[in-house]
Amino acid sequence: MKPDDGILERFLDALWMERGLSVHTLAAYRSDLRGLERWLAATAGKRLVEAGRDDLLAYLEVCLVRGRSARSSARLLSSMRRFYQYLVRAGLRDEDPSARIEGPRLGRPLPKTLTEAEVEALLEAPQTHTAEGLRDRAMLELLYATGLRVSELVRLNLTGLNLHQGVVRVSGKGGRERIVPLGEEAAHWLERYLVRSRPQLLAGRSSPALFVTRRGGPMTRQAFWYLIKRHARRAGIGPDLSPHTLRHAFATHLLNHGADLRVLQMLLGHSDLSTTQIYTHVARERFKALHAAHHPRG
Repeated sequence: MKPDDGILERFLDALWMERGLSVHTLAAYRSDLRGLERWLAATAGKRLVEAGRDDLLAYLEVCLVRGRSARSSARLLSSMRRFYQYLVRAGLRDEDPSARIEGPRLGRPLPKTLTEAEVEALLEAPQTHTAEGLRDRAMLELLYATGLRVSELVRLNLTGLNLHQGVVRVSGKGGRERIVPLGEEAAHWLERYLVRSRPQLLAGRSSPALFVTRRGGPMTRQAFWYLIKRHARRAGIGPDLSPHTLRHAFATHLLNHGADLRVLQMLLGHSDLSTTQIYTHVARERFKALHAAHHPRG
């Protein structure tokens, strides 16, 4: 018999249909709840659907003792709450055992970012006389000009790019779509990539993906992660740089140059303004205008 007769998978399917969560988020919920399921079976001889409040508290304590961070523990508690709320709605439990459990207090870590000089050095690192280098320069320029998540960047298709209007159509978290302006510099490098580099990489093949490799397939998250690390080393930037660092640089530099927080929220694709407000620590001026007028490379 499968654990809990497939209830966990039915819960995840329902979560995906109701909220449109990403594959990575669903995998995190599955991992959290499978861990709880194994612990319950080993220590209390209980199934996941039978856990009580004391069981959940004990498991959270065990995880903290094992070194689980407060943020990770908060996500675990969120996984529990959603699962047991689902059981109550489905008529499989009378009450939610996680309802009266208080989550850990979380600090708000400041995102790592780059100075504008460091960004310039990173953007100039690719060797643009090669097809791959020109592609990498276009990807870095676009990432910094738009603040896209790397998953959004590598999923871009040719149909989502409009160089004439200077915008890109992005499919974000939960399938939410947004339009983001490019800026002249990013548009310039994208045009060069499309004319000179992309045809060389495809070598007569076709692909709907905007950014492609020598094999003719789309760029992957893992491959781009490796590329940005390599270009960071070439630019003399520290080893901690990630694709997300450019997203933070986009946000902090926009605020420094006077962007409105609500505009930034829309550009980043945040559903909640509180997520965007973490960037306000870098603001040096009053919020004034939109991306095209104030972005450092607009």
